Amino acid sequence: MAFLSIVIPAYNEENRLPATLARLMSYLESTHLGEVEVLIVDDGSRDHTAALVEDFGRLYPSVRVVRNPGNQGKGYAVRNGVMTAQGDWILFSDADLSAPIEEVEKLLAAVREQNADGAIGSRALNRKLVSVHQSAFREYSGRFFNLMMRLITGLPYADTQCGFKLFRRDAAHAVFQRVRIPGFGFDVEALFVAQLLRYQIVEVPVRWANAEGTKVTMLNGLQAFSDLLRVRLYQVRGHYD
Repeated sequence: MAFLSIVIPAYNEENRLPATLARLMSYLESTHLGEVEVLIVDDGSRDHTAALVEDFGRLYPSVRVVRNPGNQGKGYAVRNGVMTAQGDWILFSDADLSAPIEEVEKLLAAVREQNADGAIGSRALNRKLVSVHQSAFREYSGRFFNLMMRLITGLPYADTQCGFKLFRRDAAHAVFQRVRIPGFGFDVEALFVAQLLRYQIVEVPVRWANAEGTKVTMLNGLQAFSDLLRVRLYQVRGHYD
């Protein structure tokens, strides 16, 4: 069994993935993390994302593709990858590696030091670590979202939307088998479920650089706000029991 599973959701990422996979392999070959598997979850891509990953996997057997049944959304893709992963620890990361893969060492150190069940990367705890910022509109929208998230869910985190999160496998499976939101609101839902299940998830400042080519649209952003209410609705209806 692998020590670490890296889950990366991907939708039409054939141009970005070659550099990402090369960077991952270079890092993993230079560290002593132990056995690592890399799962690229193809979310119904219309380009050659899946074929590219399969070709890369012939050179690096630790890399494989997981296929969604069509384009389902980032939350669905992460859930599918997490439930497939077999590592003792499961990290999910964005395909652009906006949080450098090296930052996983900070998350692993945090869970060990605090005996936690997981750790999430944060851009808000130390904004000096953000080398390339998003637009002012997106940054202030993110801060407003976080304020609403805290008011509606009661979660204490300063940044739930950084796509760099680590869970112990048993905790990840317990959480993500209950996650229902297929879109970008899944991050909040996963952390909310983790809190309901009394898992300790710590927040860790990480280096981060905005990458061009984001898949997040204005509609996605508005949907994420409504997803906050859906989380509370699902709780009331007992979907997380």
